Amino acid sequence: MQRLWQATINSWNGLTAVARTEAAFRLELVVLAVATPLAFVLTDEATGRIMLIGSLMLVIVVELINTAFERLADRLTRKRDREIGQVKDIASAAVAVSLALAAAIWLWALVARLSA
Repeated sequence: MQRLWQATINSWNGLTAVARTEAAFRLELVVLAVATPLAFVLTDEATGRIMLIGSLMLVIVVELINTAFERLADRLTRKRDREIGQVKDIASAAVAVSLALAAAIWLWALVARLSA
């Protein structure tokens, strides 16, 4: 039980650290907060709501991983390094792909709602 409690504290500390320092993460949290009730308007099905909300939560997960990579890379060296730059670019691309997926899912739900 102690290990679970410590893991929870560590996770909370990580979330608050990113929320304090990363504007993109804060924006994604706002989008999640606004979009969650909207998911209940767009679909009556639990599966659809899970897909809508889950797609935004996936963006947040990928953003957290991206931020972790960036901070680790910056900790290793502040100098311009081509390979570290590529790692950061790849992590950023993962965020872009997760955003595209979320946008596609939300667009699908909106089209389905409007055509019903």
